[in-house]
Amino acid sequence: MRKKNRRQYFEKVAVIDAGAKGKTVGKAPDGRVIFLTNTVPGDIVDVQTTKKRKAYFEGVATHFHTRSDKRTEPVCEHFGVCGGCKWQHMGYKHQLHYKQEEVINNLRRIGHLELPEISPILGSKDQYFYRNKMEFSFSDARWLSLEEINSDTEIKDKNALGFHIPGMWDKILDIKKCHLQEDPSNAIRMEIRTFATAHGLPFFNPRKQEGLLRTLMIRTSSIGEVMVLVQFFGDDADKRILLLDHLAKSFPEITSLLYVINQKANDTIYDQEVICHAGRDHIFETMEELRFKITAKSFYQTNSKQAYELYKVTRDFAGLTGMELVYDLYTGTGTIAQFVSESAKKVIGIEAVPEAIAAAKANALENKITNVDFFAGDMKNIFNADFIATHGRPDVIITDPPRDGMHKDVVRQIMDIAPSKVVYVSCNSATQARDLALMNELYQLKKIQPVDMFPQTHHVENVVLLEKRAS
Repeated sequence: MRKKNRRQYFEKVAVIDAGAKGKTVGKAPDGRVIFLTNTVPGDIVDVQTTKKRKAYFEGVATHFHTRSDKRTEPVCEHFGVCGGCKWQHMGYKHQLHYKQEEVINNLRRIGHLELPEISPILGSKDQYFYRNKMEFSFSDARWLSLEEINSDTEIKDKNALGFHIPGMWDKILDIKKCHLQEDPSNAIRMEIRTFATAHGLPFFNPRKQEGLLRTLMIRTSSIGEVMVLVQFFGDDADKRILLLDHLAKSFPEITSLLYVINQKANDTIYDQEVICHAGRDHIFETMEELRFKITAKSFYQTNSKQAYELYKVTRDFAGLTGMELVYDLYTGTGTIAQFVSESAKKVIGIEAVPEAIAAAKANALENKITNVDFFAGDMKNIFNADFIATHGRPDVIITDPPRDGMHKDVVRQIMDIAPSKVVYVSCNSATQARDLALMNELYQLKKIQPVDMFPQTHHVENVVLLEKRAS
């Protein structure tokens, strides 16, 4: 019979560090680590554990004896319940410090790498309202606060249009104001909620798989273009047209008004037909003299201003002279490939998603770039000796893989090709460190530049330059 996992209480625990996934770190009396969710380094707290493992506890602070001088007042009324912006209660300069420390620790502890001097992390000028894409969910049974649950007042409005409660796939927090995306994002979301409720448009119920309104996506660009996509569970044409016509009339600044009818068990749209109700089926983003066409399914860095800073670092690290053949692995919609193309002889981009490659080709055509070629295929399969023999041995490789990092076969192929430089852009310095360790025998780590793309969160991008060691 399994023993009950009894909760334990520890008094006056000093919070000493920030850990993975936005949690902070304290020490139990027996020396085991305690991962905490509601503290800041420098706090001294009483802790109630929520999980016990062989090497660590998880817990929550129940009483604060001392509050850290690293604290700041969260600006969002939903902080602590909403799953986003978990570091909003930590001053921004301290957020940057712990992000940089995470990069350093991962490269040393996981990669066992000898590190050069690390450039100070590039902070974001916009610490709020920096995202160009937000996705919200509808629910007819919103998350209720303890005050609402304990109240004698009848709750008449149970609709929600907001974010999932962390760890609860069917619970949606109704968001009044989100501080992540510039207006008209909040105005559009609130108008949809108000209009839909007033006109009896049913919000979705994920457990029963019923209702009309399922999800909402809003994309904005730095040149003022706006995309709105409403996902409907069923196709009630009268109600759909009623809502979308109202949106088009209320917000003439909407460039692209789209919808999807999706009756699948999940709400992903990538295998669904996106239909244009009004305006264009895309918006444009710009970077330097480049224009990028963004559709509902396009990947584009969600912080446009910091993406520009990230790409400038990448281009600088590559140090191109105009004579190099460059491979851009995991090219996505080809933004980095096109961004560096002016400084290269030729750039070849490879990406697994065919739709992304189609967008990359269309953007290159739009930008009149003729020295880029794009190819679709699973990276570990397409990036092989035959591909190199056909398209040439690269002088420089730029790689920007997903969070899981590069497949070992891709790392092996890079080692076999042995270009003079590799620029590795990563959204996960832990898997980046693992990959760099595999390449350490052949390559020396020359430059490291963390970049903060997501203020108020623990996430951090990191760019490194590898140069081939002397024989």
